Amino acid sequence: MIVVAAVWIAILLFAGGFALDRVLTNSLVRNFDDQLELVLRSMIGASEIGPVGEVRFSRAPADQRFIETYSGFYFQITDVPRNSCLSDTEQDLCYRSRSLWDRRLKVDAVHGDTSTHKYDSDQFAGEPLRIVERDIILPGSPLKWRFQVAQSRENLDAQLRELRTTLIWSFAVLGLGLVILAALQTVYGLWPLRRVRSEVVAIRSGAKTRVSDDFPDELQPLTEEINQLLAHNEEQAEEARRHAGNLAHALKTPLTVITNAATARSPDLADTVCREATTMRRQVDHHLARARAIGRRASAQARAPVWESLQAVQRAVTRMHEGATVDIAGDKKVEVRVERQDLDEMLGNLVENAAKYGSGRVFVTVEKSAPFVDIIVEDDGPGIPEAQRAELFTRGKRLDTTGKPGTGLGLAIVRDVAEIYGGRIGLEESEDLGGLLARLSLPLG
Repeated sequence: MIVVAAVWIAILLFAGGFALDRVLTNSLVRNFDDQLELVLRSMIGASEIGPVGEVRFSRAPADQRFIETYSGFYFQITDVPRNSCLSDTEQDLCYRSRSLWDRRLKVDAVHGDTSTHKYDSDQFAGEPLRIVERDIILPGSPLKWRFQVAQSRENLDAQLRELRTTLIWSFAVLGLGLVILAALQTVYGLWPLRRVRSEVVAIRSGAKTRVSDDFPDELQPLTEEINQLLAHNEEQAEEARRHAGNLAHALKTPLTVITNAATARSPDLADTVCREATTMRRQVDHHLARARAIGRRASAQARAPVWESLQAVQRAVTRMHEGATVDIAGDKKVEVRVERQDLDEMLGNLVENAAKYGSGRVFVTVEKSAPFVDIIVEDDGPGIPEAQRAELFTRGKRLDTTGKPGTGLGLAIVRDVAEIYGGRIGLEESEDLGGLLARLSLPLG
């Protein structure tokens, strides 16, 4: 940023300095030329033709430099056709200032100067000249006369050098000041980022847990996002620890049973191993399903159509349970912010439980209640007393004593996966069918 600012400042100052130099230079040269042109007009106005056809002044030039040898201020009047100032035989027609002494101004007879002509000349060694000239035909003379006024450029060039030196130093100091200001502004403006970096280092070293909130408004969104990321990571880590602890606790009891049976050389060791291994497999499946949901919930693009998932579950459940009917009603176009695989698993558990423990009739309703979608699953079974409904979410807890196959993990999986996506599940009594009503609320897609 500092380098870009320095380059841009240099370009702008160079362009501005060049433009200012042109303006001031042209102004000085124009003033210089105006003075020479004024003298030229005065000479033309005071000129007349003498007895032998020569040019003479009706009044002497006022500037004394014209009579001082090599003063740097000169005039010369020449008849253009013959260029009399270059011929020793035509001296009477050549009128020069005394300041020229033995020198003559060059006359270019090829072109005509009907208007004032201004130009620079190096015809005198070591003395650059600025010349103003014009061709005039005076009354009483058929000849064309070229009036020339020349002045040394030394003073003009010295003024221009002084001007340019002043401009260069001024713009250099200005540019340096602007670059320093830009550098200070950049360092000061970006200094809060160094503080953010220091605080992140402190968090990594364990000295702090969060980034401070005393930052400029421009950095507040960044620090807030960092703090939310830290909170999310802590939540993920705590969730992973809790998940590992739950799995270890779930596997501890079956492993203890197997170990005790093997130590006692129990005659039903094989049956015990198979039974407890089945229990452990169910626990592993449950925790793997939960872990998959945790891994997939980070996808902000996760979307799943509820109606398609319900139709797939409907077909599967009616094939698994003969005589069971599953009716679906409600919004057919609504989507939830859940991965399709996890939605199928939650709906499959709810509908299968309703078909398994009810009397064969299941009614599912889809309702949009922003920012959630409510999926209501009702059955016509005996229902569950309100005091016992909370126990259904305990892993491995079963209230059914009829011996129907099950693991007691279905509702626990539904609750865990729903909470991972920011949803919830509740149990109520079905007013229409008289059995249990499960209300699954998931974020609207």
